[in-house]
Amino acid sequence: MGLLRAQAAACRTLEVATAAKPLSGRLTQDVDQVLSLREGLFGALAACAPPEMSEEIGTRALEPASTAASRLDVYWSDEPEARDDYLARVLLRPYVESLACLGIAPDRLHRNGRCPFCGGPPVISSRRSEPDSHGAQRHLGCALCGGEWGFNRIRCPSCDEDDPEKLPTFQGAPHPLVRIEACDVCKRYVKSIDLTLDARPIPEVDDLVSISLDLWALEQGYSRIEPGIAGI
Repeated sequence: MGLLRAQAAACRTLEVATAAKPLSGRLTQDVDQVLSLREGLFGALAACAPPEMSEEIGTRALEPASTAASRLDVYWSDEPEARDDYLARVLLRPYVESLACLGIAPDRLHRNGRCPFCGGPPVISSRRSEPDSHGAQRHLGCALCGGEWGFNRIRCPSCDEDDPEKLPTFQGAPHPLVRIEACDVCKRYVKSIDLTLDARPIPEVDDLVSISLDLWALEQGYSRIEPGIAGI
């Protein structure tokens, strides 16, 4: 929760700073403004992170700006080797949220299964009842801008697989509103929160209390499309 508060504060900082230097939506032009958030965000994350992550945060916090900028650029370009760079996402989230608030479209490639606004990967899924619809509707939540978009219930957001036999779901008794939506083709999964039974949960927050399901999925050979707030 400390990280979420720090990211919200970083959004406000960026929005105030745009009066002097407007954001462009092009990371190469805006990277200095993003890196100005590094100390505050990494400090907030280190305060609640496990020892292994705290060590990595300390190392990344001391990197030269040019190295940190290169890491952000690799993640922004959606290079496969950087898709699990959780710390790059920590820095980019306030930036892309600010772009969304300002109505500035980011200069990123968009793939199927990604956010239609910023091209970010889904960090969470939710199921909701909607007027004039049959059954629950599936929504994916963006890891970068925090937005949501509708997505086919029988489709993998990672590899586009649509064979129901290859898209298993798993649930555990301690968390009746939460399930793992997995794919046996790419071995990736997204965690889903059922809001048809209780509309009060906040998906990204409720994700934190069901980490045991993520640990179970890892033991079964699945990996999450995008790590949750806890970095898992």
